[in-house]
Amino acid sequence: MATLPLSDLTTLRVGGPAEIIDAENEAEIVEAARAIWAEEDEWLVLGGGSNTLASDDGFPGKVLRTTSHGIEVLPTQPRTSSIPLVAHQDTARSDRERSADTGTVRIRVQAGHSWDELVAETVARGWSGLEALSGIPGATGASPVQNIGAYGQELASTLVAVDFLDYLDEQPRRMRASELGLGYRTSVFKQGLAGVITAVEFELTAHEGPALGQPLGYAQLAQALGAKLGDRVPVDVLRDAVLELRRSKGMVLDAGDPDTASAGSFFTNPIVSEKFARTLPDDAPRWPTSLAEPDIVTPLGVQAPSQPRRDEDYRVKLSAAWLIEHAGITRGFRLTGSRAAVSSKHTLALTNRGDATAQEVVELARYIRALVQMEFGVLLQPEPVMVGVSL
Repeated sequence: MATLPLSDLTTLRVGGPAEIIDAENEAEIVEAARAIWAEEDEWLVLGGGSNTLASDDGFPGKVLRTTSHGIEVLPTQPRTSSIPLVAHQDTARSDRERSADTGTVRIRVQAGHSWDELVAETVARGWSGLEALSGIPGATGASPVQNIGAYGQELASTLVAVDFLDYLDEQPRRMRASELGLGYRTSVFKQGLAGVITAVEFELTAHEGPALGQPLGYAQLAQALGAKLGDRVPVDVLRDAVLELRRSKGMVLDAGDPDTASAGSFFTNPIVSEKFARTLPDDAPRWPTSLAEPDIVTPLGVQAPSQPRRDEDYRVKLSAAWLIEHAGITRGFRLTGSRAAVSSKHTLALTNRGDATAQEVVELARYIRALVQMEFGVLLQPEPVMVGVSL
């Protein structure tokens, strides 16, 4: 155990001191968690620190940092099957033989494994399903918490299960993806289920020949590739394009780029009723989150059946970046005297321009949120985990 500033362990580079316990494998994670829960009222699990805004006062309890590492190829099984939580053994066949037989591959990844290293490995092996999530910083164990997504891909589409140690339980249990309440940047873990993820299981598509990525589902990415929505391109080409797009927005960690001293997108895209969305300017981007009600066709002279109003049920997603920009916030904006600023590349990212405090980041976020609420009536929600601070 060591006392370290959280500013050294988070990508926003803010946060005061905390007692850190590193756990390098699943057994150590379980042992450390039990010990912490037996002694501490306050505790925190930290992976790569890429989605955390921590108080300048530090953290009063203990911080369990998962540093476990490893990718395990599992015997391919039907997606609905139940696999007991025991040590998994690979079959004698090679990965290539399994891929040719099944078209899928299952992997079990340690919670502390670098997310982007995982994506790079799957692309190198010719497996598709994670390639559009390239460049996202942080640890694999945190990915289901946020149900991470980018460029038309979402974790939920490949996630099979997690191994999860529930708060005060003795042993981890396997939770299937269907039990995790996965939604847009949310899960049961964000809704109050306390504990620690020890490993994550995915099912990816394997290829006999050239590995093609999943169909393109994001217009900006398709444009960068000179392709159309729904097209498929090689996974390595798609990964390179995603990394380039993310770099252009300051979203790939780079010690030489101050715009990457951030927590990524600071606000989530709001989801509102279609009725409310109609009150916004016509050019405000919006995307349906569910299918619209189908038209009802009735013969002439026959009274159409009455239908309940469903305006409030039909939800659309708005662009937080558009709302911020049209509320008057520009790239590079900062409050007078503050060392926190909006990224010079992307208005959704709040950055540390050099020795900023957590309080300066919070003040900037509050200012932006207030402007958007006054201008459009939308209350933006922060995406990072807030430790000892609030908006």
